[in-house]
Parts: sequence; C-alpha cells; structure tokens
Amino acid sequence: QVQLVESGGGLVQPGGSLRLPCAASGRAYTIINVMGWYRQAPGKQRELVADITSGGRTNVADSVKGRFTISRGNPKNTVYLQMNSLKPEDTAVYYCKAGIGTGFWGQGTQVTVSS
Repeated sequence: QVQLVESGGGLVQPGGSLRLPCAASGRAYTIINVMGWYRQAPGKQRELVADITSGGRTNVADSVKGRFTISRGNPKNTVYLQMNSLKPEDTAVYYCKAGIGTGFWGQGTQVTVSS
C-alpha cells in the first residue's frame, strides 16, 4: 500500500506560479517507477498533466508544455509540479498518482487561477 500526501494548492492570479509537492510513503523501500500529476476541472474528465519515471523521463501534456515542469525529489518517491504562467483554464483539482495502471492516488489539492 502507498499513501500520497499532496500540498501547495491555492488561489493565484493569472500569470502567477505555484509548486505542488507530493510525497509517497508506505513502500518507501522501493522506488516507484512512475509518478505523476493529473487534474480534473468541474464537468470534465480527469486528465494527465505530466508524469515522470524513476529514471527522469517526462511526459507533459501539450496544454501545459513550456509552462509546467515535473521533477522527482530526494527521496526519490517525491514528485514536484512547478506551474508557471498560470491561466484560468488551469483551475482544477490536481491529483498525484503513483504507479502504473490503477496505481495509487492522493486526495487532491485545489488550484484556482482567478483575478
């Protein structure tokens, strides 16, 4: 079993920045192969924002490419989403995921981009 703890959400003005950390625990003795961030806006399906392998290979959605950066931390079972140049359409609940397939999910953190 893996537990994920997310933080860093909040209200930010358009053009602002936020950093979302996610820390995994429970199976810390193994390196989780893939960790990522997803988001779900009201009335929309959950979508991948970005993910990263234990080797550092990243996959970033076109909608956030050039604005968002994903990275793994130390210890390895942490992941960060640096969000710059935020837009109102980035408003959503952001979820951290660990593993592939069904995986393990965090509880979500709200990001609201509004003036």
